[in-house]
Parts: sequence; C-alpha cells; structure tokens
Amino acid sequence: MRLPRRPRLLLPVAIALVAIVALFFLFSGIYTDYLWFDATNFTTVFTGVLLTQIVLFLVGAVLMVGIAGGNMLLAFRMRPMFGPASFGGGSGADRYRMALDPHRKLIFIVGMGLLALFTGSSFAGQWKTWLQYINGAAFGKQDQLFKMDVSFFMFDYPFIRMVLNFLFTAVIISIVLAAITHYLYGGFRLQSPGVHASRAARTHLSLLLGIFVLLKAVAYWVDRYGLVFSDRGFVHGASYTDVNAVLPAKTILAIIALICAALFFAGVVRPGGMLPGVSFGLLVLSAILIGGVYPALVEQFQVKPNQQGKEAAYIQRNIEATRQSYNVDKTEVETYNAVADPAKVQANTDTSVSGVRLLDPALVSSTYEQTQRIRGFYSFAEPLDVDRYNDGTGKLVDHIVGVREMSAPPEAQNNWINKALVYTHGYGFVAAPGNKVDSSGLPDYDAKDMPVIGPLAASAKLQEPRVYYGESPSSAEYVIAGGNPNNPQELDYPETGGTGQKNTTYTGQGGVPVGSFLNRLVYAAKYGEKNILLSGDINDNSKILYVRNPRERIEKVAPFLTLDGNPYPAIVDGRITWIVDGYTTSNDYPYAQSESLGDMTRDTTSDRRVIAQQPSDRINYIRNSVKATVDAYDGTVKLYGWDNNDPVLKTWSNAFPGIIRPASEMSADLRSHVRYPEDLFKVQRYTLSRYHITNPAAFYSGQDFWNVPNDPTQGSQNVKQPPYYLTTTMPGGSPTFSLTTTFVPRQGPNLAAFMAVDSSGGSGYGRMRILRMPSSTPIPGPGQAQNSFQSRFAGELNLLGVGASSVRYGNLLTLPYAGGLVYIEPVYIQVAAGGGQEPYPILQRVLVSFGSKIGVARTLEEALTEIFGGEQNQQPTEQQQTTPNAQTNTALNSAISNAKKAYEDAQKALQASPPDWDAYGDAQKRLQDALKALEGANTRQPAPSASPTASPPASAAPSASPTATGSPPPSPSPSG
Repeated sequence: MRLPRRPRLLLPVAIALVAIVALFFLFSGIYTDYLWFDATNFTTVFTGVLLTQIVLFLVGAVLMVGIAGGNMLLAFRMRPMFGPASFGGGSGADRYRMALDPHRKLIFIVGMGLLALFTGSSFAGQWKTWLQYINGAAFGKQDQLFKMDVSFFMFDYPFIRMVLNFLFTAVIISIVLAAITHYLYGGFRLQSPGVHASRAARTHLSLLLGIFVLLKAVAYWVDRYGLVFSDRGFVHGASYTDVNAVLPAKTILAIIALICAALFFAGVVRPGGMLPGVSFGLLVLSAILIGGVYPALVEQFQVKPNQQGKEAAYIQRNIEATRQSYNVDKTEVETYNAVADPAKVQANTDTSVSGVRLLDPALVSSTYEQTQRIRGFYSFAEPLDVDRYNDGTGKLVDHIVGVREMSAPPEAQNNWINKALVYTHGYGFVAAPGNKVDSSGLPDYDAKDMPVIGPLAASAKLQEPRVYYGESPSSAEYVIAGGNPNNPQELDYPETGGTGQKNTTYTGQGGVPVGSFLNRLVYAAKYGEKNILLSGDINDNSKILYVRNPRERIEKVAPFLTLDGNPYPAIVDGRITWIVDGYTTSNDYPYAQSESLGDMTRDTTSDRRVIAQQPSDRINYIRNSVKATVDAYDGTVKLYGWDNNDPVLKTWSNAFPGIIRPASEMSADLRSHVRYPEDLFKVQRYTLSRYHITNPAAFYSGQDFWNVPNDPTQGSQNVKQPPYYLTTTMPGGSPTFSLTTTFVPRQGPNLAAFMAVDSSGGSGYGRMRILRMPSSTPIPGPGQAQNSFQSRFAGELNLLGVGASSVRYGNLLTLPYAGGLVYIEPVYIQVAAGGGQEPYPILQRVLVSFGSKIGVARTLEEALTEIFGGEQNQQPTEQQQTTPNAQTNTALNSAISNAKKAYEDAQKALQASPPDWDAYGDAQKRLQDALKALEGANTRQPAPSASPTASPPASAAPSASPTATGSPPPSPSPSG
C-alpha cells in the first residue's frame, strides 16, 4: 500500500531536519570543546587527540569494511552459476534469499555502515595505546626472561595485542558473513549425509580458516611475552611452570598452528574435508594436551611439593621489579629499639613534639564552616588541607588551610540569574596554625574574614582572594562572569551598610567569550538553556566559565595522567592556587605485582568502596611525574615535569610536545608549597607492607608481613588509618615537614614499624625512611595507645561529653622522640551552639603517651610537662586506691559539683546568640581545674563503682563507652 503524496514528501523533510539538528548538537559539542581548550592554551591536546581518534576511526572502519565486506562480496560473486538447484532443489535458504535479495544493496550498505561505526569507535578508543606505541621512550632496563627493554612490554606489546585482536575479529566476522552468503546463494547445503559445498565456497572458507589459524600461530608466539604478567605462580610474573612448561608449550603450539594453517591452505587444491578436519583436530588436541594438561602436571607434581625452592628465583624477580615499579627500591630501613633514654629526653632540644600539629583537618572542617563561612551560601571542603607557612619569626609551621567557596545561592533565590550571573565565586583563604588554639579551643586563625585579614595573609601578600575555580559541587556548573564593569552584579562578599554586599566584575583571562551570537547559540545548545541566548545581561565582555573543578580541569588537558584525590590550595605569588599531583600509571611493567589502585589508597579519608572497580583500576607502575597547578581566579592550568627520568612521561611529552613545563620554571614560592602526594604514599605503604622483605625465602613464609592499622579513632569501623602530614624529626635529622604512617604485624596489635617521607620540597624531598621495631620486644601500636588513653581517662573524658556534647577523638599521631615514641591525640568536644548553628568540634584536651607515662591537659605544652617535666603519671597504688577518709570524700564531692557548674556555665555561653566565647573560655578553665581536683581526689578514693559518693551526678555523667569500660589493655612497656 502506497503512502499518500503529502506524507511521502514530509518523511524526507523530517529525516533531514532530524539529521540537521543532530549534526548541530554534534558540532556544538566539538566546537565548544575547541573553544575551551583554546581558552586554556591547550589546543595541541585537543587537536592531537581528535585527529588521532579520527585517523584510528577511519583506519579501523575502512579495514573492517574492506576485510569483512570484501569477503562478503567475494562470496556473492562466487555463487554457483545455476543457483541453488545445483544441489538438488530448494531449501529453507531459498525463502530467506528471495526475501532479502531485492534489498541486498541496502542491507549491505546499512550493515557495513553499522559495522564501520562500531569498529571505528572501538579502534578510536585505543588512541592512548597507539600514541604510546609510536612515541615510546626506552627505559634502559631489560626484563629478566627475554632480555628485552621494558619499553617493549609497556608500549609495544599492548599495541601488538590490539592489532591481533582486531584481525581476529575481522577474520571471524568475515567467516560468518561469507558462510551466510554462500549458504543463501547455494554455495553449500546442510543435508544428509554431511555438507555439500561448491569448489569456490570450499576454497574461500578454507583460505579464511587458514588465515585464522595462521593468526593463531602468531598469537601463540606473542603470548610468550605475556608470561611476564602471569598470575599463575606465588607472585605475579613468569613462574617456574611458566618458564619451564608454558613457554616451550607456546613455542610448540605456534609451530603446530603453522602446520595446521598449511593444511587448511592445502585444502584449497585438494578436494574433500580430510585435511581441514585433520588440521582442526590436531590444533584442538595439541592446545589441550600441550597448552593445558602439560603445564598443569608440572605445577601439580613438580612445583607445589617444592614451591619455595622452585619459585625462589622468580619471587626474587618479582620483588626487584615491584620495588622498582612502585619506586620504593631506595627506601631506607633501619632498626629502631624505641627505648626511651632519660638522658636523651633531658638533652633533647627538638621542638617538633612541642610544636606538633593538633588540629585534625578531618574534624575541624565543620568548625571552619561555623566560625568562618560568614554566610550560609559559602562552604569549606571536607577534609581541610595541611600546608606550611611562616609564623612571622622565620619558622615554618604546619597550618590547616581552606578556601571559602560558593556552595549555592540561598534556596529562595536559587534561580538562573543568581546561579549563573550573581553567585559566581567564593572568596577568601582561611588558615590557622595547627599547633595551637585560642582560649576557647577554637582555631587561632591567622588568615580569616572577608576581606581577608591576618598576619599570614599579610606575609603571604595575598592579592587576589576570589575563588572562581574550586572543589565545591557548584564548580561542576557553569557561571557567566565579566558582564558590564560599569555596573557590577557579581556578589563579591557581604558587608555592612549600603546594600549589604560588595559587588565585582570578573576581569580574569580564563573563560570563553560569549559575546558573539554563535558562541551564545552553541552554549545554549550545550547546556539546554535558552537564557544564555536571550539574557540582556550577557554582553561582549561576558565569559562563560565551566569545568571549574581543579581535578576535572587537569584531567581534560592531560587525559594521560592519573590524578591524586586531594588537591590542596596555597597562596602562591599572591594568588590562591590549587596544587594537584599527577601520576603516570601502567599495568604493563614486567614481573611487577598488579594491584587495584582503589584498594591500595582506601582509608578513613578516602573510602572508595561505593565505587565499582574498573579493569583500568589495576596498576603495577606509578610515578609522581607531574605537579599541576590551577589558578583559583582565572583557571590557568600549568603542568610541571617533576620526574624527568620517567620514560612514560617522556613518551607523553613526545606525543604532546610543549605542554609539560620543566620544573625549573616553578617559582620559589610554588616550590615551597610542594608536598609529597597522599595517594602515591598510600600505594607505596601498601607495597612496602610486604615488599620491605627482599629475601625470597622470608617473603614466601610471610611471617614478617605488615598491615596498615585500622584507624583507632573510628571505633569498630574496619577502615585503615590515613597517613598524616606533620613536622617530625627522624633519628639523626632535623624537623622536617613529612608524611607519616605506622605498620602493625599481620597478626597482633603491636607496632611493627614507623615510616616517614620527606615532603618539604627541598633537596631531601622524597627520602623515605622506615624505623623497624624489634621483633623481640612488644611496642604498643596505635590501637593499644588509644585503648590506654580511653581506659586511663574514661571518667574525665565522659564528663566532658555530657548533655548535648559528645567526645570526638582527633588524629592519633605517632612521632619518634629521644629514642622512644610519642603518641599524641587531640580530644574535641562537639557542641551545638545557639542560633540554629550545626554542631562543631572544639579542642578541649590533648592526650600524650611516652613510654610508661601518660598525660592529659588542655594544651600540648601542659600535657608534655606532665610527662617530661614532672613526676610520672602512673596508676595510683593499691593502698592509695583503698584508703578513703572523710576529707577525701569532701574534696571529691566538691570537685564534682564544681565540674558540673562549670559545664552548665559553658553550655549557657554556647547557647547565647551569638555565643559568648569569653564566658565559655572562663567556664572551660574552671572545668579543667575541677577535673584536676577530681583526679587528685580520686588517687585517695576507692574506684567510683565502689562508692556512690565517687560517681558524678546521673544528669551529668553518662555511662562510659564500651571501649572505656572494657578490659584494659596491657600496660605500655618501657619502650615508647
């Protein structure tokens, strides 16, 4: 039935309109990408990647269509001259052929088009493999099995496998399409007995099968090189079975496959199915027996009964390769007895303990929010970051830093104009020394408020405090800035008087101009927002700013890098600058152990278990090759080559010349804020938990393997303790900004080792040292130290957490000191202030453990004085605990009453709007005095559970937590 004339005419028009709209949106996506790269001065990356993808797409599509389509056309041309009747009548194939034959050209064109699209897209997706292959730099190291440069396995082998996979796919598709065509047009018939085929069909299919088997021979030969990635043995890399059974088996199978291919080709000139059948059977049988059964027998009867001896040489190869590939082969391991020497304590003038960072960046983010965000539409990242700044005396001090970013306009004003044109940026840099707080327990800010004030802001010469590019979720959205400088409409910061806000107009170099009609049109299409096209507030000075998250921005201009998960802000040359560490990674380093990057970096601060692991997540090679920066005001991206010895970085520099700047171009100010990256350190500590062992026999036994301890401040949550940035002093060294971690044995809670890496950015940057504890003496681990703190001061800490308050433990820091080890932990009280403010933590106590001494005080200095400056803070003797008297009971009751009154006064001060911090500080001091009196009275009084008069009032003292009331851990040994 024919369609009416009008619908027949409208159909092509509708199709044309759909095609035009689709092409316009495709053009908009590509063109806006080009504009973005042009604005960031990285057009070489855009054009390089795009041209490579286009070429690979065309090559893959043309080759696939040429091979598969060519064989399909060849089968059609080789159809029998007299049609299917040659084999004695019709069959089911005739009905299909009669239905398809009138449309065969259309079906062929559409089918080949779809095949070209899928194949070309798949091939284009391999652009990284191609660029690494043609630009690969030599490693200057050979693998231990084939004696080939490591670059062959890193760059050449993946490309060879890619080509082989493509050819296998093309030949298989060709066989299927050729067989269907021959069947439809009478080239062969499936009828009893057996298959009846014309000579042309038999010849064609035999050639295709022969080519397939020939490719299989090549694949067997290439597979030999893939043995360096084998996971058959005790560790990754070619094992005893791989070298002595699989390797010769692959060689034999390659030869057999060549013979079988020759037999298939011989079937072209010799009629019948005997030769193809024999070759196919020989190939399958040899693959099973030689490729499968023989290696299994060797593994079962030679290796497993003697695995330690058989695998020793191959374990050694794995140890050496893994330590090199993860860049831990130069780690210094030294024995540390951790026995506190009293003479060293008295003579030690090191201030790294007394000046240690107390503020926990994971906890005080909410404190910064409540005390420094000024307005509800600002926010701070969680967790905050640790950096170091001059304290005004020439000394570098660890600081907790953050930037005040725009989160979203107020809910009632959350419309397009406000989101895109008014609330465009955050404002300000907030910082506080990590080693002190004010009298109320709050951060002692030295950069704060709007406009930014404070000694740090002055000494760092902060000139541009505006934050258009940052980590806030709002950075995922675009803003349009610039506009009319004569009538500013962008909210800069709130102020008193006048309109209540200071406005500004963006004048930065970043962003894409949207003054022209074309640019407004394509961005309106990109974001599906008509206001971009229609708004009268957008003019020739306007710029659209998008991809504003620092990590996403760097990922876009350097798609070959893996980026650290924790960008951090710094004041560099008077501007707020985001610093991001970039890694070159691979999973193709021969003999190295392959692991999941997500698993290696997962801990309290970066729990990635909710993210499904992808195949590309596995790596066995990593280098911190690039230090990247993003200007918070104009979004300028700079990539500095940090590890110029990395062949992978050299390869990408060859592929994209000029985008990686030499590290010598980094300013002195920027270099002073460089730090050792967290994710790399986590990967390396994961690796060193096993690969600190270099003896294959000891590695096989595994009795000295370590674990990263669980975070003791997280209770029963099974998450690893994160590494901590802090200034520490390693034995024989000077105070250095470092990244530190601890290890415990695989079995047991004791401390096994302490590790620190120089993170100062100076000449010692990257020096990694491990202090290994003696195996014969138990040293308390972080979990044991936490239990000791909670058991010893359960009553005092629980009294702090009464009512609406709760106790929160900060990061438990471990530091070597005077031959021993010091554990330092800040304790926060999370309080709910008045005025609708959310709860936030305030530092109230500092816990310190050194050897057998444990102290607690309001400040670190006081806690250290308890340990180093006074008598030992030991448990009271049994006589002291069991000899009460009336005077003691009176003192105890008085102390409890004073503590309760001080606590109530502190809560009233907090509930005031605004909070009365002076009154709160006074109440906290009285509470501290009462608690000290309570502790003194307790030394002469029976345990609280034995005497009702020793217990705090029910309204003021809830029951202790399970960790505080459970069985106390063993007393710490004299070693720290």
